[in-house]
Amino acid sequence: MSDPLPFLDIADATVQRGQRRLVDGLNLSVPAGQHVAILGPNGSGKSTLVNLVMQQIRPLFGGRVALWEREHWDLFELRRQLGYVSPALQGDLAGEEPLEVMEAVVSAFFAARGLWHQQVTDAMRAEAHEALARSSADHLIGRTMDTLSTGEARRVLIARALVHRPKALLLDEACAGLDPAARRAFLQDLRQVIGPEVTLIVVTHHIDEILPEIDRVVLMTAGRLIADGPKSQMLTDARLSDLFGIAARVETRDGWYAAIYG
Repeated sequence: MSDPLPFLDIADATVQRGQRRLVDGLNLSVPAGQHVAILGPNGSGKSTLVNLVMQQIRPLFGGRVALWEREHWDLFELRRQLGYVSPALQGDLAGEEPLEVMEAVVSAFFAARGLWHQQVTDAMRAEAHEALARSSADHLIGRTMDTLSTGEARRVLIARALVHRPKALLLDEACAGLDPAARRAFLQDLRQVIGPEVTLIVVTHHIDEILPEIDRVVLMTAGRLIADGPKSQMLTDARLSDLFGIAARVETRDGWYAAIYG
């Protein structure tokens, strides 16, 4: 049996806005099925990296960004293969004409915001209900996204991201706006629904959002990847102090990491 295609291959990718390079000569490869965290301070280029993965932007000539060995995707097709969770997506679903929770999840089958003339099958609704149940969010059916707490809305986003059983899941600062209790509940729910068959990339600047299941950590600053390796070697006092420019002390407990700064 042949090996699965690698999920992500970024080679010599540079993105420039005006005279400023948002990322510069980026190289990153993620095998299918691997769980990875991208860690860096605000302004380090993480959002640009996410946009490259999501095919929202392209690198300058000479750079390459391929997902499953394909450089050019129909975005609707890609969204069926790659689940995505972010505060921006939550804002979109809860914005003008907010979606009802079931509608928000079912519409993911069509890589769309909401439902218009799409033919929704009983099987799709059953899959959506199951995804909401697995995300501890089925009790929210009937409510609109703008009435949910941030923690409730993120559970719905997990269900939306996973309802069509994508090959990969990308979390972009997915815990932003959550209080400590809601953050831990969200992360514990996430642990229950991901498996080794799903590639996971978590983009964050908080090490306490790095799940115990994540073994590889990539450190990023000033548009460059500066270190890449096992979690235990990346999440050290010295490395985090250099990365964030402030003294850091790392603590671990039951596979979770935390840092005290200053």
